[in-house]
Amino acid sequence: MKNEFSKMEREDYTDPQCPFCTDQYEKKPPVRPIPTARVLDKLDEFFSKNDYNGAERLLLYWLSEAQLGQDARGEFQLRNELMGFYRKQGKKDEAFENADRALNLAAELGILQSTAGATALLNAATVRKAFGKSDEAIPFFERARAIYETELKPNDPRLAGLYNNTSLALVDLCRFAEARTLYQKAILVLSATDGNEPELAVTYLNLANLEEAEKGLEAGAEAIETNLETAERYLNAPQPQNGNYAFVCEKCAPTFDYYGHFAFAAELTERATRIYERA
Repeated sequence: MKNEFSKMEREDYTDPQCPFCTDQYEKKPPVRPIPTARVLDKLDEFFSKNDYNGAERLLLYWLSEAQLGQDARGEFQLRNELMGFYRKQGKKDEAFENADRALNLAAELGILQSTAGATALLNAATVRKAFGKSDEAIPFFERARAIYETELKPNDPRLAGLYNNTSLALVDLCRFAEARTLYQKAILVLSATDGNEPELAVTYLNLANLEEAEKGLEAGAEAIETNLETAERYLNAPQPQNGNYAFVCEKCAPTFDYYGHFAFAAELTERATRIYERA
């Protein structure tokens, strides 16, 4: 005897969820992934030329493509880039919008507890710190740290970035001992492998700022100067003259200028300009 369903269509024996629900009869369009790796490579090209307008156009174009193509993972990666981009541009609303959307996507994709999710948490925390919400940033940093320290190798540079950014927020909150400990942890991570001279320079400048915040310019003068000299040594070390180095030079110059190292600050600005002009 033939199965009684053999001559029946699926809709004959399956009830819709509601009288007006027709979702079961409709096929969802396939996901069209965006070429994320190629997009990020192109983004690096724009940054190496200091072309922020081009970078924004690129990110927004592919964000639209990811949304049209139902590519949630691609959108998640672009939102991560956009929150950092708008943070650096000082655009608060745009930075928070992309930070919140990235975290929502991470939750929807089930990756919030992964290293990718931790990176989104770190970036969202950095957005909050940048716009004067360091107290709100700390829980995000702590959640990211719990994942990074479990999932990453001890010498992974991403740990150093986490420690540095967390420390900046801690200094804002006058939690100096905790900040100093994390800066030292960042230095240990960065010193474990070659090629991290720019990031080490940034860390030592952060330590100089910590000394001033905790002790004042006069009482902290010796420690400030020691950290400045160490940072200068790392910036002068042989290393690739690329976009990352130019960005770090540009970022470090105002700190040296602030502490009276005017000639070196000017030299760093010139180095960055030369690299951008060559790109």
